Amino acid sequence: MKMSSNEYDAVIIGAGIGGLVCGCYLAKAGMKVLIAEQHNKPGGYCTSFKRGNFTFDAAPHCFGSYREGGMLRKIFSDIGIDKKLNVIRANPSDIIITPNYKINIWNNMEETIEDFSQHFPDYRDKIKQLFYLLVDTNPSSFSNFRNITFRDLLNYYLKNEILKEIIALPLLAIIGLPSSKISAFVGAKLYSEFLFDGGYYPAGGMQVLPDTLAMTFIKFGGELRLSCLVNKIIVKDNKVKGIILEKNEIIQSKYVISNCDARQTFLKLLGRKLITDDFYNKLISMIPSMSNFILYLGLDKNFQTSLKTGSAHYFFNHYSSEFAYKFVKKGDFKKYGGFAFRVSHDKSSIYAGMPAPFKNKIFWGNNKYHVMNAFIDRIEKYIMPDLSKHIIYKDAATPYTMYRYTLNYRGAAYGWLSVPSQLIIPEFKKPPFIKNLYMVGHWTTYGIGISGAAYVGYDTAKLISKNNDRQNNKNLII
Repeated sequence: MKMSSNEYDAVIIGAGIGGLVCGCYLAKAGMKVLIAEQHNKPGGYCTSFKRGNFTFDAAPHCFGSYREGGMLRKIFSDIGIDKKLNVIRANPSDIIITPNYKINIWNNMEETIEDFSQHFPDYRDKIKQLFYLLVDTNPSSFSNFRNITFRDLLNYYLKNEILKEIIALPLLAIIGLPSSKISAFVGAKLYSEFLFDGGYYPAGGMQVLPDTLAMTFIKFGGELRLSCLVNKIIVKDNKVKGIILEKNEIIQSKYVISNCDARQTFLKLLGRKLITDDFYNKLISMIPSMSNFILYLGLDKNFQTSLKTGSAHYFFNHYSSEFAYKFVKKGDFKKYGGFAFRVSHDKSSIYAGMPAPFKNKIFWGNNKYHVMNAFIDRIEKYIMPDLSKHIIYKDAATPYTMYRYTLNYRGAAYGWLSVPSQLIIPEFKKPPFIKNLYMVGHWTTYGIGISGAAYVGYDTAKLISKNNDRQNNKNLII
């Protein structure tokens, strides 16, 4: 072991959006902060990569909650990156396509309500009541959603089964759960913060966002180490003392914040002996969210489409999220019957994805290219005839790819499965059995997606700053 000459106020494990946001706030507050990231670039899932002349977004294709007064707008303004980003927005942000309907989610709520109401005129008032409930910012409104499913919420307002499924199907494509299983709280948040207030995109690709956060963090005095794997969290007398890096370098720190997989944090970096039996039993009983299979297509300059570029499209050839969920869990993508896709703003590429089970390395090694080519065939059959004639580059990320680049348990796309029983569990944000250890990101059960991860990073930084100030004041008094 070799002891680092530096001692930090806080060390953050992982440069995902939650870790970067938390680091920016802490560094801006004057704390000495290190972020250690095992990948060679910051961002976690929120990264981009280049292949030839093409730039592809690895997983997220846009972000939400960026309206005036939105949480992400507040965070970006607080740390001063709102002026550094050139954020563009698609309108409509999202388009739902089924055998009989094509419905737009516009940047304006009234236009969205009108679009739905034109197809379902008998439900105009109910659609309006439901949609305005989903964007209600009163905490009491959302607290009522914690113990029910999104299907329960839809059933309360709507009788038409097709309408309920049209509203539910985008959530299945995004998070991999049917309305009967997804928490009403999470479903409402996805609609209010990602669909109704979505479609935002940083010009230059999603990598621009974590890169800008990283540069801002460094400007505030923070230190970022890439390609730096953390092997252990050091604990003495149930209090964190720092971390050990892969080359046996000891980094001393007052606080440790983990922005990585919860199982990895508690079972590997901490170790079973430091975890209480109650928490261990809860941890191993938790179910991860579905992973994703993502298709990346580079197109020639002759490619043309009437589809709205920059908008996220959700296509399904049926009206049953239950049916789709049953088969996607098995990896039967043909019977799943759906996919999400986005044609880039400049028409140079297509990003398409669908939920997918983790399986294992061997399964995806044997099936990646079969699934990829079948996926292209379905896009061509249902949405874009002659697409294959314009493809000059194609590749895909499997659930194993997602695991390999982020080390997320079973390649989970959104941390834990967003069912009511796995929502807002305080121990996953601030473990009570280890002092000065915190978690940020979607494994906390407090937030999903870019805006959710950013919120948890912001909220955790507030808690640590207050605690740090309180301890410093106590020391001054002594």
